[in-house]
Amino acid sequence: MRIGILTGGGDVPGLNPCIKAVVYRAADSGAEVIGIRKGWGGLLHFNLDASDNEGKNYIPLNKMNTRTIDRSGGTFLHTSRTNPGKVKKADIPDFLRRSEHENLEKDAKLDFTPHVLKVIEKLRLDALITIGGDDTQSYAVRMHKEGIPVIAIPKTMDNDVYGTDYCIGFSTAVTRSVDFITALRTVAGSHERIAVVELFGRNSGETSLISAYLAGVDRAIISEVPFDIERLASFLMEDKAKNPSNYAIMTISEGAHLVGGQVVEYGEEDAYGHKKLGGIGAVTEEALKKLTGVHTVYQQVAYLMRSGEPDALDRMVAISFANLATDLAVKKEYGKMVALREGKYTTVPIETLTQGVKRVDVEELYDAQQYRPKVAHLLGKPMFLY
Repeated sequence: MRIGILTGGGDVPGLNPCIKAVVYRAADSGAEVIGIRKGWGGLLHFNLDASDNEGKNYIPLNKMNTRTIDRSGGTFLHTSRTNPGKVKKADIPDFLRRSEHENLEKDAKLDFTPHVLKVIEKLRLDALITIGGDDTQSYAVRMHKEGIPVIAIPKTMDNDVYGTDYCIGFSTAVTRSVDFITALRTVAGSHERIAVVELFGRNSGETSLISAYLAGVDRAIISEVPFDIERLASFLMEDKAKNPSNYAIMTISEGAHLVGGQVVEYGEEDAYGHKKLGGIGAVTEEALKKLTGVHTVYQQVAYLMRSGEPDALDRMVAISFANLATDLAVKKEYGKMVALREGKYTTVPIETLTQGVKRVDVEELYDAQQYRPKVAHLLGKPMFLY
């Protein structure tokens, strides 16, 4: 049996332990593993008529060449945000480019799924394990509908894949954020300022919420709840006055927005229709400065949230998800996504991830009037609140 494995979208801590665990579990079951490089890009850029695809677009994996990869963060296989079903004119590989492509509009997108299916056949893959978030897995669902045996493993530091309570990368992102918030207190306190910490989180404010909950910040703004800047300024001034060190600190999700405002986006859309986020923290800081007359500190934690090696919880989940997914592949139980629900490992149909958007349970976990984390009912909740 030959199992393909790929990692797509943003890198997170825990991907390498996941890849290694798949390889080891598969090898012990008598199966081969083929690593697809650069996510779905490795299949899109695979030239069926070339002889240099190995190493460039895929690599056979074994216990020896994955032995030490779990000691670092990121992904050994590399990643991309490629969507073979929606390829822009400028991104069409040269060997797939035909004369009629030159007449396409700049923003036109072509479907190269037939090519991807031929590559999977060429590689003789009996199953495909895809590690990624909503975007990566949305194309995995497309593969499933095309008849390819697929098993999905959810990862994203935003923890926003629908159908699972937990995704690889979330715990480490929160851990990093808490560390940086704690460190920033020395600057905010020394200069008696209001500190605004912007954290990743497009649709879900879980990173801002949980980081604020654990770091004990004064206020937390999340993607799900539009905020009133004047009320926020008033709260922070009260917090600052009550603090013996005369400072206040808040977190804000990159996907947050003011009441009546829009999410701050910039740049071109990626293959999945997303523009880059980031900057709402700067907008908020500038407004707070004008409203309060107080000097501020603005810090985007950004990519540092997902840098470095995974913490113990992400290692646990990554390895467990990997073992569960590999067992499903060996048993030929396809079309599923491995998941954690109510603290237990389980599976759901792979289509589940396309059936909703995972957001913060505001009623249970957030005080929308005070802009603070507030767990309404702790009894019966899982250890990580999700």
